[in-house]
Amino acid sequence: MKQIKEFLSAFIIRLFNWEYWPTNLIYAPVGWYWLWLGFKARSFYFMNATNPGIHTGGFVMESKNDIYTLLPQELYPTTICVDKKMPFTAVLQELEKTKITFPCIVKPDIGMQGMGVKRICSQKELLAYYQSMPLRFLIQSYIPYPNEAGIFYHRMPNEKRGKISGIVLKEFATITGNGTDTVGTLVEQNQRYSLYRKKIAHELGAKMHAIPATGETMQISYYGNHARGSKFIDGTHLVNPSLENLINDICTQIPGFYFGRLDIKYNSWEELSAGKKFSLIELNGSGSSPTHIYDPSHSIVFAWKEILKHWRLTYEIASYNHTHKNIPYLRFSEGVREVRASGKIKKILSAQNW
Repeated sequence: MKQIKEFLSAFIIRLFNWEYWPTNLIYAPVGWYWLWLGFKARSFYFMNATNPGIHTGGFVMESKNDIYTLLPQELYPTTICVDKKMPFTAVLQELEKTKITFPCIVKPDIGMQGMGVKRICSQKELLAYYQSMPLRFLIQSYIPYPNEAGIFYHRMPNEKRGKISGIVLKEFATITGNGTDTVGTLVEQNQRYSLYRKKIAHELGAKMHAIPATGETMQISYYGNHARGSKFIDGTHLVNPSLENLINDICTQIPGFYFGRLDIKYNSWEELSAGKKFSLIELNGSGSSPTHIYDPSHSIVFAWKEILKHWRLTYEIASYNHTHKNIPYLRFSEGVREVRASGKIKKILSAQNW
């Protein structure tokens, strides 16, 4: 009975809150527009030409490590790439060489939707991740800044300045104790967190049985990921000239990059806008979602309008690069192969309950 009750509760929450709907369901009603753009381009995988400096333009199967090599080194966390043929002793030697200490962040080199991202606090935890992760993965210095945002940027290849078309502020999953209930109970009592209880339990382990003191706050997820319980808030109104200058300066230094989302950890908005105390933790290309649409205050119609707008921008940039820079579109067979490979990776990561 408990399982049926939990299922019905989750179903009702998802039904009346579109932000929790499956991605395919959200995008399906506007899929016709993507087909129309593909017809105009004579290629349904035209998006690879949007960012010619990134594999498939950042649509699927792009290597995070390869993208980091395009960035100015001072902008992103110290990173090492661990191949599965690399002995664990060699991994530890690389950690010592690069001065990466615990806690640190690990994630698949080719990943999606935050799958496989984990905060590691000890050598024992790192060994367990190393043994269970079947794919090449990255180890990064942990960035202690308390805030995270996703900033969407686009620029026509023939222009020197781009624009910020969306900002999402990420509110990490946090609970407040009452001196009586366990962490697990507090998670179940929260509408948002209850939907991701299994993932939160997988992350916290025995901490789910702890009883926080009255008024004690506890962060139950360290990842600014919607599928890990983080709340997304539309911060597009926070765009200012200083921030646009900063983001434009960063993006114009990245070879072959014109469209995508920069995920940034920062200390305060004022310092970020001034170019201080921030770190670029990830750069996403043509497969990026305008994640500010997931603000609970937005309607599904607003989301569809933003999706269509960003798809149009993808097409316009790709079309320019194809016409004026002779960047070829991905052939249909190549696109299908890349999508299938991405599906296999998603299946592998899903099997690990990440």
